[in-house]
Parts: sequence; structure tokens; C-alpha cells
Amino acid sequence: MVQLKLSGKFAVFCKLVLTIMQSRAIMSIMKRQIYQTVLDDLKRKMVFITGPRQVGKTFLARDIQQSFSRTVYLNNDDIDDARTIKNREWPLNTELVVLDEIHKMKDWKNYLKGTFDTRRDRQTFLVTGSARLDTFRQTGDSLAGRYFLHHLNPLSVKELKGTMAPYDIVAALNRLGGFPEPYLSASDEYAGRWRQQYYTDIVREDILDFSRIHEIRSIRILLEMLRRRVGSPVSFTSLAEDLQLAPNTVRKYIDILESLNIVFVIRPFHRNIARAILKEPKIYFYDSGYIEGDDGTRIENTVAVCLLTHVQYLHDTTGKEISLHYIRTRDGHEIDFAIAQDGIASQFIEVKLSETSPDRNLRYFRERYPETDAVQLVHNLTYDREINGIRVMRAGEWLSELSA
Repeated sequence: MVQLKLSGKFAVFCKLVLTIMQSRAIMSIMKRQIYQTVLDDLKRKMVFITGPRQVGKTFLARDIQQSFSRTVYLNNDDIDDARTIKNREWPLNTELVVLDEIHKMKDWKNYLKGTFDTRRDRQTFLVTGSARLDTFRQTGDSLAGRYFLHHLNPLSVKELKGTMAPYDIVAALNRLGGFPEPYLSASDEYAGRWRQQYYTDIVREDILDFSRIHEIRSIRILLEMLRRRVGSPVSFTSLAEDLQLAPNTVRKYIDILESLNIVFVIRPFHRNIARAILKEPKIYFYDSGYIEGDDGTRIENTVAVCLLTHVQYLHDTTGKEISLHYIRTRDGHEIDFAIAQDGIASQFIEVKLSETSPDRNLRYFRERYPETDAVQLVHNLTYDREINGIRVMRAGEWLSELSA
């Protein structure tokens, strides 16, 4: 038998290729959490799937196509597909038409309205697109009553449950982030290269849909500043001074980053929502691997992404008025997260890396709101316990039991 001795770099390359092939195999048998709900909703209306770039929307659409006998996938970025879309030239007996990036088409909402209203019996449409789809959906002509909207976020602990121990899943998400390609590569080097190209493309291409070219430099600097402020209330005035811009301009730039699903904003909880909007928000990244901070900051960001996925899933699939916030009082008492339903806080959540004793701020709110569930999530925790009405839980195990 002849044995080949591989050079160092080539051996690393082969290992990387093998890892990616194994990751794709895992992805091929793993269903995203919204899969079944989307299938059910397609029996009644169009379905929109929106989310960050490269979060897995096309993969999910391809997966859903396998449940139909006659389907067609059309991407508006492709010249031939764009012509087919414009002329509605798919076969008459097509059961599912997948339209990707159609929001880039002029007057796309009127097009969809007419196409859906004149469709053949048992024909349905799945519309996918980047974050801009959700933003542009909210302007202009209404598609009310014709579609259901679903958000697809980075991989969550719940979705990855069963692939490895929950603790290890959280550790991997902290390091690699939850976007499928870098996460499934299991390679820090590959994830770093993917991330560099990903954010370069977004800044160069997508931001121009919302701003002028001379603003890109300021937005890029703001993005770098926000990477170091994850988990802390953000002052628009302070950022404006550092950037030598007006506070309203900084607010506008953050709105752009939020519209592109690069960051998401969590506002303080208050029964009066208008007052909450005026207070300092916290800003988190969809990609935990992109932030700059210690392990405690990364675990907080990972929990934030999982909680956002959980809240959006319940909102999209049940219609519940549920939202994610944090709590901060004037005298300095603060809790990392609070989940509210119908305007009432139903759960307080504090996140720690290793601290096993209940946080003093969590104790403060637990004493004043005993009817609200209080939980402290700890990444490095041996076993769960309950202390004075506060559940101290292993973060990975608790996150793996969320709805999404």
C-alpha cells in the first residue's frame, strides 16, 4: 500500500474540506425550526422569509421544495430568472413558486399582489430575501391579508440540540457565531475569513440602498465602535461626539444597521412604550463571533440572539404580543433581559459566565415582582438550583428548551 505524506498547508486544507463536507451532511438532515410552520402556512397564503444574508434562507427554501411535486426556484438576481419572473413563465401546473430577492424588482409588491390574486388552484408562493425585504415590505402598497411573515435567524441552541452537548453548542456559538457556514466549518480560521468577506460585502453593497456613498466611512467606524459596546446601554450623544456627528445622524445609522440585520436593538422595558423608546437602548449583533469582548460579553450576546429568535418565533407563529427588553431603574438596578407579553413582564433573565449566586439586581426585582419568573443563566454551572425563588440554570440546557 502506498501512503502519501501531505505537506502541512495541504493537510490543513484537506481537513478543512472534510469538515465542510461533514457540516453539509449535518445540515442536510437538520430542519430549521420554522420549517413545519412555513409548510403549514403555505397551504393558506404566501409566505415571506426574511433574515440576514447567508443565514440559510435559500437552503430552507430548497428543503421546503422537496415537499412539493412540481416546484420552481427563481432568483431575481439571475438575468434569465428575472425574465421568467417578469413574464410569469413558470409551468401552469407548478405547485410552489419560490421567488428569491424579488424585492429588488421595481413595483414588486403590486406584482406579487396581482400574481397571488390570479394564481391557479393549489398554487402557492414562497418569497425569500435579505433584511431589506422586511424593510421595503413596510412601505408603499399593502399586501395585507395575502401572506404570513417568518424571521430566520442564525442557528440557535434549540435548533442544534442533539448535535452535541448544550454546553458545547453555546461555547461554539460564542466562538464562531450562529451563521451556518462559519459555525458548521468548526474552524476559527475559516470563520474569520468568512466574516471578513461578509461584512465587507454588506458595507460595500447593502448599505448603499439606505445611505449615500460618503456616509459609508462613518457607518463603518460606528460599526467598529458598537462591537466594543455590546451589552451596555448606548448613548447616541456619546457616540455622536466620538464620530463628530449629530445624535440624530447616529440614530439614523444605527437604524440602517438594524434594517440590514447586522445588529438588533433591545430597549428598556416600560409600560409606556413611548417613554421606553426615548431611553438608551442596548445593541447586540446577530453574529456573536464578530463582537469584541470577553467571554462574559460573548455569552450575553449569544443568549440575546437565542432570546430574539424565541420571541420572534412565538410572534410569527402564534400572533402573541411578545417582546424582548432589558430593565434599568434610575437608581442603577439593571437586569440583562426581560420578556414581556401584552405589555407585562413575564420573565426576568440575568446572564453570567460563572457566577452561581443570584445577582443582587435580580434579587431586587424578584422581591418587588414575585409573580414574575426570575432565572439566572450561568454558562459554567455544574447543576441547576433554586435560591429564594430564583432559578439558577445551566445556560445551554435552558436555551435548548426554548420554543426556537
